[in-house]
Amino acid sequence: MRRLILLRHAKTERDSASGKDRDRCLDERGESDAVQIGAWLAANGYLPDVALVSTATRARQTWDRISPYMPHCRVKFLDDLYLPEASQLFKIVQAAKGDPETLLVVGHNPGMHELAWNLTGKSNAADRHALGENLPTAAAVVIDFAVPAWSEIAARTGTLKLFISPKRLREASGAD
Repeated sequence: MRRLILLRHAKTERDSASGKDRDRCLDERGESDAVQIGAWLAANGYLPDVALVSTATRARQTWDRISPYMPHCRVKFLDDLYLPEASQLFKIVQAAKGDPETLLVVGHNPGMHELAWNLTGKSNAADRHALGENLPTAAAVVIDFAVPAWSEIAARTGTLKLFISPKRLREASGAD
């Protein structure tokens, strides 16, 4: 079995000092949301062996906030994860080096959301409905595949195991 965790970067400032989208930083809420989602994933046993992280500042900062909860995870920063289409993301996942059992990808919409939607066939109806039109900031999608290697995953063969976001965590705790 292979498990894929897709994590969208946390909430960011509107503009960067440089004026470049790639340089946008997490805002205060983004920093706390990233910590919250990282802690929740770890506490619930969603621990990746390998993380592939976009080189955009906001994705790197998201990783920096969650990485203390995933101390045994090997990380690789990839320029190709900056705003790719879902088809490009799919190829990156299929080619995961070291064939990890659990792979985390930290990246961006719309590709992350489209990939999650395209990979999942079987799923919890409530989670699939909540995933709906968008993958919110700092939200994670966990998809399980009954395959021995990443190279064997295909569209609609994954099972949507979980969709979690800071907002859903707040709602569950009664904080919203």
